[in-house]
Amino acid sequence: MAANGASCEQPQKRTGAKDKQNGKSADSSVRDRRQKDKEERLSMVLWRRPVTTLHYFLLETLIKLKELTLKLWQRRGTVFLFLVLCSLFSIAYSTEGAHQQYVQYLEKKFLWCAYWVGLGILSSVGLGTGLHTFLLYLGPHIASVTLAAYECGSTDFPEPPYPDQIVCPQGGAVEGSISLLSIMSKVRLEACMWGAGTAIGELPPYFMARAARQSGADPDDEDYEEFEEMLEQAEGAQDFVTRAKLGVQHMVQKVGFFGILACASIPNPLFDLAGITCGHFLVPFWTFFGATLIGKAIIKMHIQVIITVLSTV
Repeated sequence: MAANGASCEQPQKRTGAKDKQNGKSADSSVRDRRQKDKEERLSMVLWRRPVTTLHYFLLETLIKLKELTLKLWQRRGTVFLFLVLCSLFSIAYSTEGAHQQYVQYLEKKFLWCAYWVGLGILSSVGLGTGLHTFLLYLGPHIASVTLAAYECGSTDFPEPPYPDQIVCPQGGAVEGSISLLSIMSKVRLEACMWGAGTAIGELPPYFMARAARQSGADPDDEDYEEFEEMLEQAEGAQDFVTRAKLGVQHMVQKVGFFGILACASIPNPLFDLAGITCGHFLVPFWTFFGATLIGKAIIKMHIQVIITVLSTV
């Protein structure tokens, strides 16, 4: 009986060893296949394979247009209302009358907001490699408004020429009328629009990681590859940068909305990792974008405005 039991155990061990070998070979074949697919995607550029690249580009464009058409048809009520509003605004814009002053005011505000939103997008897009538009545009604008407010004794600058040029009001200065809150209220619109632009600029890493997770393919992006390696080597992390990245990843993954809000509310060079983490773990879009928008456009921007004003005075 003992001999029979030992003889039964030996085939089971051999079978288990064979299963392990088969599993390893299957993993290696899948890895090789992914590597081959990645190399093929990298080689598919316009100057190397123009016909194939344009062919796939046209196919992808047609697929996306079809998906967009279906989505618009599903929301045809909203689309119809939007078209009606655009038509009414176009009629009001082109028709002469007393309402033109309000139309021009709205147009000016819209272009002013779009300008700062665009600068915010340029600042955060490109996984942290964007243009530092706060130091180049928003910071100097806040500083010039602060200096002019203390020089003029008022923030009621005549429009026009403000914001293109700051001119003191004719009424004269009122002693004690300038405060931190009055200056913040003067630059709040452009600061919040810039912050909203930085929140929009954080969306590409989120969508990239989300699409990669849903499709099962590895995106051709160094930050995402670094994120995957960090997850695999999480237990053996020793250096400060890796531990900081892991801290951001754990906070976003476990705390959710408030973790994203905390990461977005402070100057955080690792926030791109939060977007990749949220996309990788399929965090709902409005959870990620809502927390990012509140953190960057409201909380973080007020902190930056306060620091800029106090450092200017």
